Amino acid sequence: MSFNKFPPKPKYDPDTGPVYLYGIHTVRAALDNPRRRKIVLLATPNALARLNEGGGTGKVPVRETTPKDLDRLLGTDAVHQGAALEVEPVDRFGLDDIQGLKLVVVLDQVTDPHNVGAILRTACAFGADAVLTTQRYAPRETGVMAKSASGALDLVPLIEVRNLGDALETLKKRGLTVLGFDSEAEATLKAREKSVPLAIVLGAEGKGLRQKTRSLCDEMVKLEMPGPIKSLNVSNAAAIALFAATAGRE
Repeated sequence: MSFNKFPPKPKYDPDTGPVYLYGIHTVRAALDNPRRRKIVLLATPNALARLNEGGGTGKVPVRETTPKDLDRLLGTDAVHQGAALEVEPVDRFGLDDIQGLKLVVVLDQVTDPHNVGAILRTACAFGADAVLTTQRYAPRETGVMAKSASGALDLVPLIEVRNLGDALETLKKRGLTVLGFDSEAEATLKAREKSVPLAIVLGAEGKGLRQKTRSLCDEMVKLEMPGPIKSLNVSNAAAIALFAATAGRE
């Protein structure tokens, strides 16, 4: 494939500018997602060769770049591995769009993109059907979130709801047991039978779950932690909660 030379763009603001996904795994997952609108792939020759080995780039326009140009565009902290894909944000799902939910991770005002990305990655690893967030108090899709998700942003459906309380009520009507997590809860999380559909509800660090959210949970539980530290980063808590809740399932 031939490259088109282009002058480097000025560094963008991830909170207001276009969405760039970067890193080989993240870009590969986005290229393979038919629901994702791809605009242009910025790649070094080596990165393009790696992407072509994994399945090609389809009809996405490709422009040659250099690691230094990508550093200037994305910032020196971005681990881009020579590839950045400009995209439209992935379409969010509604609750009615996904049937047969058996395992859902619900985020109550978790706004840090690193945490949301890491939770998406964990949810994908444990076979969750979706991650649910609210329209407000949830992070905009950015390269940081996508990189933390390591491709899961294009693999796990993101359900976006206007009212979290209504969404929890809907999940319960659809047969899911709603487990809220709080380090001060009296009950300890135990593994559930594989036939019990679960919604695991996690709150933001510091604030935790809001009172209305707590009141709508079927149970409030905590993770069993014998050490002196009783609370964890929310993405770490999500990983342990998913493991503990699904242990022994086939």
